Amino acid sequence: MPFPTHLPVNQEENELTMMKRRTFLQGGLAGGLLAVAAGAGLLRPSRALAAQWPKAAFEARSIEAALQSLYGTGDAGESKAVTVKAPLQAENGAKVPVQILTDLPAESIDILVKDNAMPLAGRALLPNARGFFSTRIKMAKSSDIIAVVKANGKLHRAKLSVKVTVGGCGG
Repeated sequence: MPFPTHLPVNQEENELTMMKRRTFLQGGLAGGLLAVAAGAGLLRPSRALAAQWPKAAFEARSIEAALQSLYGTGDAGESKAVTVKAPLQAENGAKVPVQILTDLPAESIDILVKDNAMPLAGRALLPNARGFFSTRIKMAKSSDIIAVVKANGKLHRAKLSVKVTVGGCGG
């Protein structure tokens, strides 16, 4: 495609060229200001995201303490509306595939491992989701995997015992 060799001839073409140039300069200026603000530390989206990170729950040493930190209560009733699927015997505790299924309008799904030093292994915030959540978790040794689903303001629990043949947390 050859380069244009003519300058704008009429007033309308000239105004269009000026508008494109102005839009380009404004976009460049805005991008530059954002880059300077980010470089100066004024824009930090990680701070906003970190405020939502439930650090105390992930550092809790018991299932009850983790649930207390997340929900203000450790009470979660057994429910047939929540199903945990995982291999009954995991060959490698470092990566155990886990699926949580529910028909409830879930607000959140938490996966806990009873005999891990820190039982909260995973968390998903899924407003009004139904159906299926899948991930991989670490298991230190054979233990119960417990799924806790918060739905309609209540906690619903289901568990599955999984035998680990090779340790995942350092063993």
